[in-house]
Amino acid sequence: MKSEIVDAFSMMVKDKNIDRDILASVIKDSFHKMMEKKYGLDANFDIVVNMERGDIEIFLTKIVVENVTDPNKEIDIESAKEKEGDDFNIGDEYVEEIPIENFGRRMVINLKQNLNQKIREIEKEVTYNTYKDLVGEIIVGEIYQIKPTSILLIHNGNEIIFPKGEQIPKERYKKGDNVKAIVKSIEKRQSGPPLIIVSRADEQFLEKLFEQEIPEIYDGIIEIRGISREPGERAKISVTSNEDRIDAVGACVGMKGIRIHSIVRELSNENIDVINYTEEPALYIARALSPAKLNDIYLDNENKIAKIYADEDQISMIIGKNGQNIKLASKLTDYQIDVVRLNEDSEEETVETGDMEEEAIDDNESDEKE
Repeated sequence: MKSEIVDAFSMMVKDKNIDRDILASVIKDSFHKMMEKKYGLDANFDIVVNMERGDIEIFLTKIVVENVTDPNKEIDIESAKEKEGDDFNIGDEYVEEIPIENFGRRMVINLKQNLNQKIREIEKEVTYNTYKDLVGEIIVGEIYQIKPTSILLIHNGNEIIFPKGEQIPKERYKKGDNVKAIVKSIEKRQSGPPLIIVSRADEQFLEKLFEQEIPEIYDGIIEIRGISREPGERAKISVTSNEDRIDAVGACVGMKGIRIHSIVRELSNENIDVINYTEEPALYIARALSPAKLNDIYLDNENKIAKIYADEDQISMIIGKNGQNIKLASKLTDYQIDVVRLNEDSEEETVETGDMEEEAIDDNESDEKE
């Protein structure tokens, strides 16, 4: 039995990713309760945990008396002398090492179960605290299982959930692939390890990629002011420079587009528009709808509505494929963007943002029929 418990302890020391002092404290506490259960709450004992050897020593201190009334706390002179080989006087302390075998198999099994339960609880807490600090940061995990609704990754020995809704739709994954993603959330569960969710579709993932690839953003010289994104298809990001000599858009794009291209490749060729942020809503909206050219913008700042006037040949560009351009611009600027066009009677006809995708689809279907 001693071999079993010491071997189990040695495995914990080697395998568990837990601070050694915390692990030693947990082990001592478990043995402490076992000693109290066998020898009583008033027993005088000491537990020595050797983290290097993976060993445990238990010492029980008794008072030498003439007549024993409590064998858990006292020992007579003759027995002490017989066990130790030394002379003792009444009132002396006698220290004996308690073999683990003395506790019986059932108690040792209960000890191991209690110890393993505590270790699991500590591991869960360590994992939670580790990934709580990583929320909003990028990690790289390896795919080990693909399910219909999610992919399971392994990162530093921990299971990570990569839900279908957090994946880039056009991407295809296979077992053994390394996946770069942002830690989106973590929550504790009643049973099992914490639930760790990662994402490649979240807008913050794009923000972190910019921070990694563009030193000026990491250093705070350039600031990201807004992001809107349709994962794998298109994204708009507005930036501003805190130094006049630095061109924010130019720094993000890089010479010959080298910086932006590395981000685009990571996102499976997602089309990224980088624009200069401005506090002027009309100019901001015009930039967000680029490359379309606008004739005029009417703003209802109180209700956050923008009416866009443009030539007919610019309308499809304003709307974009499946309404992408105008939806992303609306989200980026926080304005509902309505396109105003003239009908045959020269009267205004307004198409609201919410109608854009439907209209774009209808246009596509018409083109296909033709």
